[in-house]
Amino acid sequence: MQRFQVISVVLLAWVACVVPALADTRTSSSPAMRQTAYMRVFGSANPPYGFVRFCDLQPGHCASDRFLEDRFRASPELLSDLDDVNRLVNRTITPQTDQELYGTTEYWTLPTTSGDCEDYVLLKRQLLIARGWPASALLITVVRDEVGDGHAVLTARTSQGDFVLDNKLPDVRIWYTTPYEFVMRQSYVNPRVWVSLEERLGDSPPVIAGSGARD
Repeated sequence: MQRFQVISVVLLAWVACVVPALADTRTSSSPAMRQTAYMRVFGSANPPYGFVRFCDLQPGHCASDRFLEDRFRASPELLSDLDDVNRLVNRTITPQTDQELYGTTEYWTLPTTSGDCEDYVLLKRQLLIARGWPASALLITVVRDEVGDGHAVLTARTSQGDFVLDNKLPDVRIWYTTPYEFVMRQSYVNPRVWVSLEERLGDSPPVIAGSGARD
């Protein structure tokens, strides 16, 4: 079973970020089995290759900030920004795969007009930081979607709970109400470090490819 999980993570390079809801989540990492407001961390994880390359090219977007409160106490105004930014970016960016745009399976970048799921995440993170959110509260997160395909979302880590911004969903949701299995995400202490959200995770980092759907 463990070997199957490792292989399925590696093969995420061959699937799209967006697939219609066709199946229930299946593993012990299923949010349905961990219905708390906060995600649980199970140790370290290797970051996605595309993220590492993005940080090498854009180090300013991967630097730690000085805000290291255990959980960000977001005001009602800042919480409303989550929904505003999620809908704005989903509406503005046209979904296209990395293969279509750059001729490669995984290329992370800040989009201007088109991009795939991780590009949506990077832009939402940038806009929320400009609105007053600390970088340490905005964590890139890798999940398996409804059919087990690789997908990237943005987690807003707050004292009120872990909220998910997603290009496949128009509304911001507490993490366990999404239809996803949560694989790994950035550490809030160091954005270049990733942590596992599964009890078991293969050594090979997921590769996320494909297009994103607008609401």
